[in-house]
Amino acid sequence: MGARRPREPLSRERALAAAIELVDAEGLAALTMRRLAAGLGVEAMSLYYHLPGKEGLLDGLVEAVIAEIEAAAEVADATAAGDDWRTRLRQRFLAARAVMLRHPWAPGLLGSRPTVPSGVYTYYDQIIATLRDGGFSYRIAHRALHAFGSLALGFAQEVFRPAAAGGATDVEVAEAELAAMAERLPHLTAMVAAEAHDADDPTLGWCDSQIEFEFTLDLLFDGLERARG
Repeated sequence: MGARRPREPLSRERALAAAIELVDAEGLAALTMRRLAAGLGVEAMSLYYHLPGKEGLLDGLVEAVIAEIEAAAEVADATAAGDDWRTRLRQRFLAARAVMLRHPWAPGLLGSRPTVPSGVYTYYDQIIATLRDGGFSYRIAHRALHAFGSLALGFAQEVFRPAAAGGATDVEVAEAELAAMAERLPHLTAMVAAEAHDADDPTLGWCDSQIEFEFTLDLLFDGLERARG
């Protein structure tokens, strides 16, 4: 009879990986310290050594997602090495988008945290470096960051976030309310009807499809090109 394989020790990284797997499968509402501990085969109190409570756990999830975006951006940068600023940024932002599509709960969670993960600063520093390499001044780079907003992290920030993006808005209810106001809002109703998303177009929310995301990026890049002169 062979020796029993030792159980992998609990670590912050292991706990966060398990938390992401759980949330990807069942959503943020399913995540509790007790549920996570059970999945890891440990006592709930053991988690507190690595993650100080539910808020610490949520902060850890955000940090893990940002780290995933940074890693994806590094691969994108290497692939686009030697290309112009526009291609490099486009590949970086689309790499971030791919991460968000894997974790559709992440946009809503990112917007809810009271602190900024340190990895975000590193990520944006590289965006500024790319713009500087492309001939932009720091002033225009600063304005570009404002224009990019959350697009740089792979999603379009919505004022009212649907449940798919980690928020609380029920998309079907919102659309039903809009339909009820169709007579008073003819143009908004017609636009929504015309812009029904293709089933094959990945979305992160009510109004955050891949086609819209890339359209907005290209529009911003065109404007930056003109601003550079």
